[in-house]
Amino acid sequence: MNSTMVITVVGIVAIAAVGVSGRRAPSKELGEWTVGKRRFSTFTTWFLQAGESFTTFSFLGLAGIAFGAGVAASFALCYLAINFVLQYFTAPRMRQLGLRGGYLTQADFFVDRYRSPLLGKVVAVVGAVFLLPYLQLQITGLGMIVQLATGSRAGGNWSMVLATVLTVGFVLWSGIRGIARVAYLKDALMIVGLVVLLIGVAVSVKGGIGGVFETVRDAHPQLLTLHQPGYDATFFVTAVIISGLGGGLGTMAHLWPPVLAAGSGRALRSNAIWLPLYQIALGIPIVVGFAGVLLVDKDAAPNSVALTLAGQTLPGWLVGVVAVAAASAAMVPSAAIVVGISSLLSRNLFSVRDERRQLRTNHLCVVAAAGLALVFGLTRPGLLSDLLLLTYGGLTQLAPAIVMGLAKRVRLGATPALLGIVAGVAVLTWLTFGGVDVGTVDTGLIALGVNVVVAAVAQFAVREQPGAARGTALPDTGAEPVAEPVPVGPSGVPRAHGDPSVS
Repeated sequence: MNSTMVITVVGIVAIAAVGVSGRRAPSKELGEWTVGKRRFSTFTTWFLQAGESFTTFSFLGLAGIAFGAGVAASFALCYLAINFVLQYFTAPRMRQLGLRGGYLTQADFFVDRYRSPLLGKVVAVVGAVFLLPYLQLQITGLGMIVQLATGSRAGGNWSMVLATVLTVGFVLWSGIRGIARVAYLKDALMIVGLVVLLIGVAVSVKGGIGGVFETVRDAHPQLLTLHQPGYDATFFVTAVIISGLGGGLGTMAHLWPPVLAAGSGRALRSNAIWLPLYQIALGIPIVVGFAGVLLVDKDAAPNSVALTLAGQTLPGWLVGVVAVAAASAAMVPSAAIVVGISSLLSRNLFSVRDERRQLRTNHLCVVAAAGLALVFGLTRPGLLSDLLLLTYGGLTQLAPAIVMGLAKRVRLGATPALLGIVAGVAVLTWLTFGGVDVGTVDTGLIALGVNVVVAAVAQFAVREQPGAARGTALPDTGAEPVAEPVPVGPSGVPRAHGDPSVS
């Protein structure tokens, strides 16, 4: 076992140990495990929300796109900027409604605002199904990172098993507090790993970073334009729109617990203002991808570029440090995704009434979701990777109903909202797997248009009175709700406090 493998394995174990240390007292109910006491500081919420910016995609995907398609990789910087602009307005409102209504999950929002447990169950299924491939992507990405860093395929597979087991362990033990603790370490490791990689590139190319772009400008000018096959201007614009809406409007279930756990709406607004600073760090993998055009074999797999460059430009022990940083970028999002999936299933799909049984069911769902993603990652990685094509576009089909539900008075009925979601998902599935040629337009955006039209027509046709409009849309007074235990109905449906406020 070489030094790189030793450092990587020790690092993975250390990450899990930090997660285990986050536990304060045994969780006796799902609320404490999922959102703590809803009093997380701005500092803690910052790192929890930053988790979606730094994932395995940051290390492998962005460098790979820059390697093959050049400046098209900057779409990630654009959509994340849109995410944060939208979150400035939506996240405090989500937290306010969640505090008043006792939400623990994204689906609780739909149950409460639309007065429809059926809609909540459908959202739970959609969320879990489309998040599972995203979970598998993190696990498979971690295995690829270790394999590329160490040169051992078996080592990559065993690291997937080890990291998954350890992640499940600290998630079950510590819940969201453990994820928050690891998020501190992960972001520090990511910054260090990216800076080390950038320095390695800078000293390996004549003229440093500036020399990279000068050479690319002269030898590969097409990479500085949006004219690469599959990555043209249409791809760029539509991908930015669909990804920006998806993240900014809270369509991914694992983004809700950090928002619901925040101590104040002010903390969420502050984070939305300052989190875009992380995009400076996200520019580093793009630079690395351009450097790969000059230093890596042109036939290399795009996703291998970052770690291949690390192996070429850094000593083995530093490659291990970069690999640990990349592994942390897989483990923390994996933990958050597992919490998102398991809480949707145990609370909203299975509707377990007893709190202790609900928590036990949730823990079983954690093990099942992580185990399923791991098995597919090891045996049939292509199976879920196909479904991954639907993840962002599929979850964005929840956006119209979320927007309507955030209003003071919900003017969309549960049935039209449900029909719109189903229609959007069906169209997306047909466009993705039906062999329909739509060019480089993001299919999620086309499906979203169908979704909106179907929901609007259905609302006009049935003239259904919106659920939350029947005496539940309380006036806003500008007061900040007090974070206190929130009553929950016997069926697991949140019961409103009746505290009218805006955060």
